[in-house]
Amino acid sequence: MAVVTLVAGRHRHLALQQDALDRGARRPDTYVVVTMDDPAAGELAARGSPAASVVPVAVPASGRFPLAGARNAGARRALALGAEVLVFLDVDCLPGPDTVARYAEAAFDGGLLCGTVAYLPPPPAGGYRLADLPHMAAPHPGRPAPAPDRLLTGGDPNLFWSLSFALTATTWRRVGGFCEEYTGYGGEDTDFAHLAQRAGVDLCWLGGAPVHHQYHPVEDPPVRHLADILRNGALFRRRWGRWPMEGWLHAFARLGLVRHDSATDTWEATGDRPTADADVPQATTGLWTSNGRPDPATGGRR
Repeated sequence: MAVVTLVAGRHRHLALQQDALDRGARRPDTYVVVTMDDPAAGELAARGSPAASVVPVAVPASGRFPLAGARNAGARRALALGAEVLVFLDVDCLPGPDTVARYAEAAFDGGLLCGTVAYLPPPPAGGYRLADLPHMAAPHPGRPAPAPDRLLTGGDPNLFWSLSFALTATTWRRVGGFCEEYTGYGGEDTDFAHLAQRAGVDLCWLGGAPVHHQYHPVEDPPVRHLADILRNGALFRRRWGRWPMEGWLHAFARLGLVRHDSATDTWEATGDRPTADADVPQATTGLWTSNGRPDPATGGRR
């Protein structure tokens, strides 16, 4: 069983995740850390426990992180090392003591498993203490939160998020991995869930496999990722016949940043700055779904 994580910066987040894995009831047989133009992160992860198998991936000249390609590269390394179950964790995610074991025991061929994600407030002085995390945040309200011994089948692929998920090696090969045409931010995880659905793989919400997402500031909506969202959204439409990330697109439209052509069903940037009466929060804890739709209450995304 392998845990796969992507990293570019956020070294403290990576180190605490590694510590959480080391203290778990079951340590991963293999910890694969894919570094995106971040050799220092690779050195950090290789020295820690469990020691990481580091996969360096170059960021193209465009500066857009190859998230889909990096996940595929991490999976290739894990499979080459003999992993029969792949667990993907965002670098911000801290697994609970039983999370890795629960994923390993629950994984089955034909299932795409997603545990619960709880978003943490900013860390207290001295940083997060792993033992305190369950008391600091509840699972995100926009996703099912099954009891620890429950598995809910028939999940909506539009709600899949890549923060924390697991599947068998057989299922990974059946899906075929992430579409590497996506670069930069947004869309690749929803695309992956639709590939899984097309391959007859069931999205399942898994109890007993919690992760806690370490705090970092976010934009709400993510204006700095506007170009990525338009490009990746158009790619998704070409592949699946509809636009993803609709919540973000409509939020950008309210800010005067994009317009929709209903005749051609295309979204394009206006080139304008946000309107004066609709300033964009630059450091919020606003959360969004993986497909850009606002969830109940605050919503959720990274």
